[in-house]
Amino acid sequence: MDKSTYPIDHFLEIRNQQQKTLAYDQVLVEPRYSKIIPAGVNVSSYFSRRIKLSIPIISSPMDSVTEWKMAITMAKLGGLGIIHKGMSPEDQATMTAKVKYHLNAMIYSPICVTENQTIAEVLNLKEQKGYNFYSFPVLNSSGQLVGIVTRNDFDFSHSQNQKIKEIMSKELVTAASGITIEKAYQIMSDRQKKILPIVENGQLQGMYTYSDVKRIRQGDSQGFSLDDYGRLRVGAAIGVGEEEKRRAKLLAAQLVDVLVIDTAHGNSQGVVEMLKYLKQAYPSVDIVAGNVSEIDGARRLARAGADGIRVGQGPGSICTTRIIAGIGVPQFSAVGNCAKVVRDLGVPICADGGIKQSGDITKALAAGATSVMLGNLLAGTAETPGTIKKKDGLSYKVYRGMGSLSAMIDNKTSRDRYGQGDSGDEKLVSEGVSALVPFRGEVAKIIYQLVGGLKSGMAYVGCQTVAEMSKKVNFNEINEAGLKESRPHSLSAIEEAPNFNMNA
Repeated sequence: MDKSTYPIDHFLEIRNQQQKTLAYDQVLVEPRYSKIIPAGVNVSSYFSRRIKLSIPIISSPMDSVTEWKMAITMAKLGGLGIIHKGMSPEDQATMTAKVKYHLNAMIYSPICVTENQTIAEVLNLKEQKGYNFYSFPVLNSSGQLVGIVTRNDFDFSHSQNQKIKEIMSKELVTAASGITIEKAYQIMSDRQKKILPIVENGQLQGMYTYSDVKRIRQGDSQGFSLDDYGRLRVGAAIGVGEEEKRRAKLLAAQLVDVLVIDTAHGNSQGVVEMLKYLKQAYPSVDIVAGNVSEIDGARRLARAGADGIRVGQGPGSICTTRIIAGIGVPQFSAVGNCAKVVRDLGVPICADGGIKQSGDITKALAAGATSVMLGNLLAGTAETPGTIKKKDGLSYKVYRGMGSLSAMIDNKTSRDRYGQGDSGDEKLVSEGVSALVPFRGEVAKIIYQLVGGLKSGMAYVGCQTVAEMSKKVNFNEINEAGLKESRPHSLSAIEEAPNFNMNA
């Protein structure tokens, strides 16, 4: 391909010949003549071959960043959350289900109860699984649909010892497979039913819910990351080895959209073998593999069938891999070099780590990434796991690397991620740290600022889409003086801004 088509290739080729690699702080995007304003750009892009997002931002699979609450919010904002694997496969699958069933049009695997269960048994199940709904199809011993139980039925019951068949509605309005959303809405409106089961030969095939059908018809979910059936998209992290195959099976059963092979060294035999296994076992699920930071690793994963590749080894704020192990490639060069070798194979690149400001997202996408994965910038928000802590009158939350000592002690999956055995806590070699970050409120406010900065950057270079970025953008290498000049300087008592961190 002509170098002029991708200026980043020529820019990095010169630096590679000089054996020079660059971090985000060492480059600036060169502005160009533009007819575009920030409001006119389209920031939609791909995380993997089949998963297109409204915003190119992914929340990292870290146990202090992404569980079901973050994943739901990220999907509603147009991005994607990857639920971490620092828990049992069952718990991770349950969290995945919470996201998939949070809102949807057609529920293809509805949670059912049986007619002979008691109210107490169903309510205990709801509490245990964390379901945020009260409506359940009711099946008999032969697996046939015999009723529907709703919140009203539970509220007006006189004893939790009653059986479900005593309180359920037996006057069912059903429809056959293949019904459209419009037709489903019409039936439910005419018959004043909030649930429409889809039944074939007495067997439940799925169901529509009135609130979700109405939402989709009215366009309230515009900009959400949705699958083809109106469900929120969600990803989940997975390791390598035989034990993790069971995890994959449970996650696939809960309709996970993408499995992310989450290891510190993606250019390895175990990752390649797991990638090939998952691609064969679950062809309808996209598989993203990583992490890598050099050409050979990116090419190997792409040729093994990866639907997306995570690039970044050691650039995260809580990662010490480069210091402890002495390995890595500065992130800007890593992204650009890896993107070049998989471009013709159509494999999206996710730039994972090293993003300190919104301008770094612009640089990463211009270097060839199609999305970025964030940890620190999303940490400490209301949607992250953990409780708010108080220190010196201020509010904080814990943010830790999955290679930190505390994460390795708590989670076998963290030890496996970094190739650590189970020989005892005193023999663990950590590759990350744990820290406190200020409580930042709702993550939506942060995403708004990050996307706003990206849109400004795209307007400065005259790019209306993310796909145009690496084809049009030129770069300038800067030194320490250039970086100092780029930041606020020669001032005192600088007022804090919502989109700039002086300490980053």
